[in-house]
Amino acid sequence: MPLVLSHYEVVPLMEARSQHRDRAEISPDLGLSRVTVEIAEHGVLFPGGESVDWEWVEEIARSETKCFLVDGDDLSEIRLFSEATGRVCSLYPTGGAPTMVIGGFPMHRIKGTDPHKDTLEKIKAASPIVGRVLDTTTGLGYTAIEAARAPLCTEVVTVELDPGSLEIARQNPWSQELFSNPRITQMVGDSFDIIKTFAGGRFMRIIHDPPTFSLAGELYSGEFYRECHRVLAHGGRLFHYVGNLESNAGGTVSRGAIKRLKEAGFARVVPKPQAFGVVAYR
Repeated sequence: MPLVLSHYEVVPLMEARSQHRDRAEISPDLGLSRVTVEIAEHGVLFPGGESVDWEWVEEIARSETKCFLVDGDDLSEIRLFSEATGRVCSLYPTGGAPTMVIGGFPMHRIKGTDPHKDTLEKIKAASPIVGRVLDTTTGLGYTAIEAARAPLCTEVVTVELDPGSLEIARQNPWSQELFSNPRITQMVGDSFDIIKTFAGGRFMRIIHDPPTFSLAGELYSGEFYRECHRVLAHGGRLFHYVGNLESNAGGTVSRGAIKRLKEAGFARVVPKPQAFGVVAYR
């Protein structure tokens, strides 16, 4: 995979240069791995033969909200305009697993945590992960990847509305297992419509992590919740991310969601404040 860098990776290179060091250790893939690079007069030499000149290093260092792809002689921001949604999608660095920003909204919690830890909290809330899992919103694929790693998971069906998001994921080092793990089945389309095509009782777990209510209100509707109830097997459970349960906005959304989930037939709905969501039991 080409180099993927943010300011977190290149600032130490500039420090090494200012200290007249000829070697430095950095990550070539947003924190997933570490390599030793050579600090040369014209730029930075990576062990795979890639070279990044100092002009590029300085540009990346100045761009604290961007991730960059270094592919041969080309430096490009990981960002695109989605024809499907009419919104801009971009990869946003965090010092660990990046998040995706769509229309100005980050798709993961990043305050006091990071997207990887955020994902693990959601998986923990829905655990044990068993049987077939429905992930209603793929995004960068972190939920699908972690669910598919569970020993008792047989398949993860993950649905993404926007092909643009999947293109961002293809360029994200942390998302590569989304495209290589045979337990993961990808579908492109609107979960609101696609869920109606699944047989009743098909899934043991649903992980529902929709965008904010203002972007995807239909995924918080009673109609959608009734479909979730229908496709869940008896004894199954749904984790639903709703936001900070202790905030005014999150509290309002969660109260409405809990009411509609119970009306949809779920026997019990339990708040999971650590995961910023609720678990509904079938």
